Amino acid sequence: MFIRKISQYIEDRQLFFPGAKILVALSGGADSVALLRVLLQLGYSCAAAHCNFHLRGAESDRDEAFVRGLCQKFGVPLSVIHFDTQAYAAQKGLSIEMAARELRYEWFENTRKEIHADFIAVAHHRDDSVETFLLNLIRGTGIAGLTGIAAVNGKIIRPLLGAGRSEILDYLAELGQDYVTDSTNLEDAYTRNKLRLNILPLLREINPSVDESIMETAHRLADVETVYRKSVLESCKRVMENENSISIPRLLEEPSPQAVLFELLYPLGFNAAQQKDVYRSLSAESGRLFYSKTHRLLKDRNNLLIQKLENRTACMTLHQKVVDLATAKTLLHHKNVACLDRSKVHGPLVLRKWQAGDRFIPFGMKGFKRVRDYLCDRKFSLYQKEEQYVVCAGEDIVWLVNERTDNRYRVTDATTAVLVLSVEPSE
Repeated sequence: MFIRKISQYIEDRQLFFPGAKILVALSGGADSVALLRVLLQLGYSCAAAHCNFHLRGAESDRDEAFVRGLCQKFGVPLSVIHFDTQAYAAQKGLSIEMAARELRYEWFENTRKEIHADFIAVAHHRDDSVETFLLNLIRGTGIAGLTGIAAVNGKIIRPLLGAGRSEILDYLAELGQDYVTDSTNLEDAYTRNKLRLNILPLLREINPSVDESIMETAHRLADVETVYRKSVLESCKRVMENENSISIPRLLEEPSPQAVLFELLYPLGFNAAQQKDVYRSLSAESGRLFYSKTHRLLKDRNNLLIQKLENRTACMTLHQKVVDLATAKTLLHHKNVACLDRSKVHGPLVLRKWQAGDRFIPFGMKGFKRVRDYLCDRKFSLYQKEEQYVVCAGEDIVWLVNERTDNRYRVTDATTAVLVLSVEPSE
């Protein structure tokens, strides 16, 4: 029955194609041993991969020895790697659990490529998916977090999701197949184990079919999530003016602005509390900033402006050349080029960011105007203001870069030599 059930699950989900080579993540525990045995019985070409994380002393070495013996018995090619998991976790600032996950999945993929396997099979089963559903529900999540564990994630395949833990143990008992037990799985120290050992048994007393009920709910939500994902992606496209700007008026026209905002901001590292604050700020005055570890977000008039923190400031280089008036006339109306009367420019030119108190006489005007006021009149965002450069000759601003030259240095019919300026990011 178990073999038939797994075969049907693989077929229904189209997990493997005939003749596929499968790399089995083999810990030596009941689940992974059952996975290897059932795939072999179904006729798949299998190799195995085992990680020794050196976290449980002699137990870790015992597991490795068991896996080696099992693979030798069935003629399964085996790859083994040893990790200093604690050192890696300390170096990366990760929990031991997350460090082990990062290490093993990166190595599994590298091994898959080396041996030319088609997929990596891992032994998550229905109970694991139920636990994931409940964990996410307890912590708080969106629809995607209530769909359980995915049967397919790139090259990662989970053929045992259609079976429960008790079915796996029964299958191994029928085969007379032994396995190793991770003693930490019997401890009540971690949240998942608390669910497994305490909460789920209680739920099963209330409803003996609670696992099936939860998975049915998860499957229905997976279908709902597919529809939601398509709809919300269309909404995201509608509200994005460009990759770094969200239109607030368009966002507020969507049926669920907060859901759209979640999808846009969550990948950028903004947490749920921050997202609520951002939503509240939509009707507030401009200028509020929000920070994640990798991005910052500015509420600016009718837009939410996104900026990567690592790319906030680019070094700029000033280029200058002297041309005659006839040549300069072809450049006079180019916004990103400044044409100045060379005879009026004294001293070396300096390129810098604008500063409080800076002022100049914009081209075509007679009186001075503060750079701050000019940028406000142009409705520059805070980000744009931060990145605005000026070119100075002595104490005079001769060019508000890519905006306006100073009228005192304008080119006239009497000009004989024209200084042409341009600015570009440094390499």
